[in-house]
Amino acid sequence: MADEIVLLDFWLSPFAMRVRIALAEKGIEYESREENVLNSSDLLFEMNPVQKQIPVLIHKSKPICESLIIVEYIDEVWKNKSPFLPCDPHQRAQARFWADFVEKKVSFHLHVWY
Repeated sequence: MADEIVLLDFWLSPFAMRVRIALAEKGIEYESREENVLNSSDLLFEMNPVQKQIPVLIHKSKPICESLIIVEYIDEVWKNKSPFLPCDPHQRAQARFWADFVEKKVSFHLHVWY
C-alpha cells in the first residue's frame, strides 16, 4: 500500500460519498474497496479499530477516519490543488457554519435511516 490511496467505503453511504466527492474535486486517483457493512473486513477492523466503520482513507499505509476529518486531510495534503474553503476568513467561517449545519441537522436524519 506504500504511496497509494485506498478508500474503504460502501456505495450507499452518504459519508463515503462526501469523501469520494472531495477526492474527485482534487482530481486524486484512488482505489475503492467496497465494504460489506454487515460483515466488515479484517482490513477495516485493523484501520479503524475504535469505530469499525466506513469511510476510512488509507494514505501511505496510514488510516484517516471520519468523513469530515478525511475531507480536511485531503484539502491539507493536496493544498496545491484548488482549496475547498475560501481564503477570506469571514467567508471561510460561513462555509464552516453551513458544513456544521448539514452535519448536525441534515446528517442526523441519515444516521437514523442508515
